Amino acid sequence: MAMLAVLIPLLMLAVVLVLGRYEELLLPQDDADRREPVDVAPASAATSSPAPAGTPAPSP
Repeated sequence: MAMLAVLIPLLMLAVVLVLGRYEELLLPQDDADRREPVDVAPASAATSSPAPAGTPAPSP
């Protein structure tokens, strides 16, 4: 009975792994889906926070 308690989770894990491999073979992804999106804006054109408005508050 103890062997059954050890073997069932291992068999279930094996079934899940086999089904994952089967899914990859049955439904291959397109290469376009795997690629990262292209960065359109150059790094030097990154937006920064706006400059502070007005003059600083006077000290007491």
